[in-house]
Amino acid sequence: MGEIVLNEQSLQLMKQFEDITGAGSRDCIVDERNDRLIFVINPGDMGRAIGKQGSSIKKASEDLGKKIEVVEFSNDPEQFIKNCFLPARVLTVNIEENENGEYVATVDVEEEDRGIAIGKGGKNIFKANKLAERQHDIVSVQIITDETL
Repeated sequence: MGEIVLNEQSLQLMKQFEDITGAGSRDCIVDERNDRLIFVINPGDMGRAIGKQGSSIKKASEDLGKKIEVVEFSNDPEQFIKNCFLPARVLTVNIEENENGEYVATVDVEEEDRGIAIGKGGKNIFKANKLAERQHDIVSVQIITDETL
């Protein structure tokens, strides 16, 4: 796994998020393009991060002034990538080494969930690419479409 460098802003946001929700996080991405914060939550802390009926994540969003998305960490790169695409139903994740020695992932999702997996303006595929690279050294995450088969 590559080294994740957190700047002071990310560290402060992670501390604030933990203080508000009680959920531990291991990474934070400030996504200016989509006006959101993405937290990678420690395994088992997802319920705490979201709260009853979304109360914790709503409070954190109000206090931090941005939309917040959370992804549960997994040591298993395939499971982690699946977590990045929730609530879309992922059928398979295939991780292979390319000719440059880099790892790339192809993801197959249920046909009716393809739009959810990609996200408006590609924001969910952006999130999966960014997080997979930071957490598991996977340089590219691509969703399989009928054209790629």
